[in-house]
Amino acid sequence: MDVLERWFRIAERGSSVKTELIAGLTTFLTAAYIIFVHPAMLANAGMDLGALTTVTCLTAALATVLVAVFGNAPLMMAPGMGLNAFFTYSLVLGQGVAWQTALGVVFLSGAVFLLLSATGIRHQIVRAIPPSLQTAAAVGIGLFIAFIGLQNLGLVVKHPATLVQLGAFSGRTALGLTALLLMLVLEIRRVRGALLIGIAFATVSGMLFGLVAWPTQIVALPPSPAPVLMKLDLFAALSISLWSSIFSFMFIDLFDSLGTLVAVCRDAKMVDEKGHIPLLSRLLAVDALATMGGALLGTSTTTTFIESGSGVSAGGRTGLTAVATAALFLLSLFFAPLIAIVPAFATAPALIMVGLFMARHISFIPFQQLEEGAPAFLTIMMIPLSYCISTGLAFGFISYVVIQIFSGRFRQCNPVLVMIAALSLISLGL
Repeated sequence: MDVLERWFRIAERGSSVKTELIAGLTTFLTAAYIIFVHPAMLANAGMDLGALTTVTCLTAALATVLVAVFGNAPLMMAPGMGLNAFFTYSLVLGQGVAWQTALGVVFLSGAVFLLLSATGIRHQIVRAIPPSLQTAAAVGIGLFIAFIGLQNLGLVVKHPATLVQLGAFSGRTALGLTALLLMLVLEIRRVRGALLIGIAFATVSGMLFGLVAWPTQIVALPPSPAPVLMKLDLFAALSISLWSSIFSFMFIDLFDSLGTLVAVCRDAKMVDEKGHIPLLSRLLAVDALATMGGALLGTSTTTTFIESGSGVSAGGRTGLTAVATAALFLLSLFFAPLIAIVPAFATAPALIMVGLFMARHISFIPFQQLEEGAPAFLTIMMIPLSYCISTGLAFGFISYVVIQIFSGRFRQCNPVLVMIAALSLISLGL
């Protein structure tokens, strides 16, 4: 106990070992859905599902331990939602980029993130992007993820005339919708692990109704990560045509992590007398390193999870919470046979819920001020409708600067934002 106290300063932060361990379990239960949802999403890019399951658990565990060691913070890191959608549907399936090259793009985005953090340019980018566009990016990505969930559920399907239409109801759709309702009710009642419970419910129900095969075993050695391990193609990722994607990955990760870190660290009382977070730069650097390490292991961008807030709410105040969460992710490696049978209609409701969580920030966008609201609206609409996050961001940056020019407010535009808009024009081929 003395060792834990010296390393994590548990008593100093008003916590106890028991509280920290319970907080770690709470964080894990809240975020464990990523073990099922993330591999299923990246498997659509042609990657091996079993290997992705192993890599997801390993990345989450290793990145979260880094947070504990270098930040002593009750935070969890894992492959991020939204970023994995960009990887699969925008970059690989949308642009036809090989997944090996896409992993190289992720690695380079992490390297750029780390470089910007070390040089201080990160702060200039944060100040340059209007809050309305930052929020719009999160909302648009949320709609994109929810749209993918509705497709996986079979509720939205293709139509040659209207592009999309309501799909035919089936037993799988009915179970998925029931699981979605269960997740909503549990979230309303503030039950920990609502998404995980919903996934388990849909999977078990599917087995009972003969829609899902029963597992032949429960515990086994983890699948080999070899099919994706160290498969990134850095040389191909250096192509000029992919520079905008590198920036998009970095931009999304930056604001996602920054917003999460500020919110959770303040709740955890990790602020000084001026309200600043002393370890913020170090935690962002860990985020960048985790992204680079994740790409080497074979997964998309790693980021800080907002679900860390559940552990903080349970009393977590130190890195011991993160260590407990990481240990549970490592333990999950040995339950791969159970994870492998989880069907798409069980993970689809979780995608819809994640989309809901991200989209609810739309109330912070001042739509009544058209110079702010119009670019935000374009960003929100173009991300899901173009099926490309970077395209939606580009429309937002460009429209914001153009509106400022024709409104006589060009001098108010941050030069960094003008440069970003110019690069966006080039990326769109305009």
